Amino acid sequence: MSEIDETILDSNAISSTDKAGRPIPVTIPIALAPGVTVVYTTRLGGLSTGDFGNCNLGGKSGDDPEAVLSNRIALAEAVGARLSLVSQVHSGIAVDVDEAFTVNTPFGFDVSGTRTGAAAAEAPGEATEPSAAAGNVAAADSGVHVMEADGQVTAQTGVALGMFAADCLPVLFADPVTGVIGAAHCGRRGLERGVIQATVDLMAAKGASPENIVATLGPCICGECYEVGDEIADTFVKRFPLTKTATRFGGAGIDIAEAARIDLAFAGVHRIVDSMPRVHAATEYLEEDAELAELCRTDGEGPAELSERIAGIRHSMCTLENPLWYSHRRAAKAGKRHEGRLLALIVRH
Repeated sequence: MSEIDETILDSNAISSTDKAGRPIPVTIPIALAPGVTVVYTTRLGGLSTGDFGNCNLGGKSGDDPEAVLSNRIALAEAVGARLSLVSQVHSGIAVDVDEAFTVNTPFGFDVSGTRTGAAAAEAPGEATEPSAAAGNVAAADSGVHVMEADGQVTAQTGVALGMFAADCLPVLFADPVTGVIGAAHCGRRGLERGVIQATVDLMAAKGASPENIVATLGPCICGECYEVGDEIADTFVKRFPLTKTATRFGGAGIDIAEAARIDLAFAGVHRIVDSMPRVHAATEYLEEDAELAELCRTDGEGPAELSERIAGIRHSMCTLENPLWYSHRRAAKAGKRHEGRLLALIVRH
């Protein structure tokens, strides 16, 4: 496999399709460690339409299955690796995908419960709670195989561990000494259930050392936007001190990124690469992007003018504020029943 080009893929400056005619996802790469790259997808460069436009990678919320498949294949080709996707259920469970990994789709390994055909059209939304079978591969009623977990690790090269997000926090890990990498999906409940510790522990079981692990925090809803109310915030702050916030909407909120930093420290991970400068630069680079401007004009999730959206960003990593990202909370505020999912990936070549 070749090294990933760290250039932001700009839909105005390069061909918008690959050799097969699939739109190329516009991504933001982060150099995490030698030979290890983190990639964040944006809403740009896919075949999804409507509330899922344009580069939805999630397969549970009712999007056209063929569009999702095209988006995932194009993404795998863009990063030069096979994707590994699990079914995220807001648990504290991490899995070693090396024990189950097999190429079962054109883009890699998919045990995320992706729905196809009629099942996709009837899908009520993303799963929200772990089942008793979490962490195990099982056949769902639709015949789709799922592995329920919110953390995954691998020692393989050429495998891009992926975490879906649309406000929750993806955390990506790498031990450059042993080559073990990991990814965790950190929503409020997953953080409370210890998904970061579980992921680091599993990496350690494969030979990684916490003192060697380098981590980065991906896009998520910020503490000024994640309003949850006093009851939830007061419970959360008992587990994660100083994470209760006063949101810009007037109520109590929580800072899940700060909570993740607390648990990273408890897990012995102290080397943190800040993704924000790269994401901020990408946001500025795309502030006149024609595709992003059209999405803002038609999505109904904020001002119709892209320039006004960009001017309103206080935190470029915030999924609610930055129109580059999908946001469940932003879509809900706009009265929508659906929204897409970005993928945060980590791959070692």
